[in-house]
Amino acid sequence: MFRNQYDTDVTTWSPTCRLFQVEYAMEAVKQGSAAIGLRSRSHVVLACVNKAQSELSSHQKKIFKVDDHIGVAIAGLTADGRVLSRYMRPEAINHSFTYESPLPVGRLVVHLADKAQVCTQRSWKRPYGVGLLVGGLDESGAHLYYNCPSGNYFEYQAFTIGPVLKLQRPTWNASLRALRIPQEKI
Repeated sequence: MFRNQYDTDVTTWSPTCRLFQVEYAMEAVKQGSAAIGLRSRSHVVLACVNKAQSELSSHQKKIFKVDDHIGVAIAGLTADGRVLSRYMRPEAINHSFTYESPLPVGRLVVHLADKAQVCTQRSWKRPYGVGLLVGGLDESGAHLYYNCPSGNYFEYQAFTIGPVLKLQRPTWNASLRALRIPQEKI
C-alpha cells in the first residue's frame, strides 16, 4: 500500500505499524543458508550448510569461534555475521582480562542483542541482516541462544535458522518427545 514511502528509513513506521527495514533484515535470515543448534546439559552442537552460490565461487564460513567456550553459527548476510563475531571476540577477551573468568554466554548474548537493537533506533544505521545461534558452556551449563535482527534473543534446546525454519520447527518438538530422552541426559 504505502510501502515506497515508509521503507527507506529504519525509524519510520508505516501506517500499519510496521518497520519495513527490520522486516527486510528478518527476511535476509530466511534467505540465508541453514544453521542448526542442539544442546544437552554438557554439550552444544552447531552445524551449518556451506554451499557456494555458483560453481565459480567458494562457500563462505558460517561458524565462528568467539572464545574457547563460545561459538556462533549464522544465517543471513555473511558480512554482518562477521562484523558481529568481530564485536563478540573483544567482549569475551575484555571480560576474561578484567574478571579473570570466562564470559557467561547469557551476558554475551545480552550485549549482542543490545547492539542489534540500537540499529533499529538510529536513522543512519540499518538492522543487521543476520540471525545468530550462539552456543557455549559456562558455569551454569550448556546454552543455545537465537539472536534475531530485531534485537530479541531466546534460549532453546534445539533450533534451526535459515530456509528450513518453517519446515522443521514443528517437527522438532515431536521428534524430541518421541526420543523420550531422560531429563538427566538433556
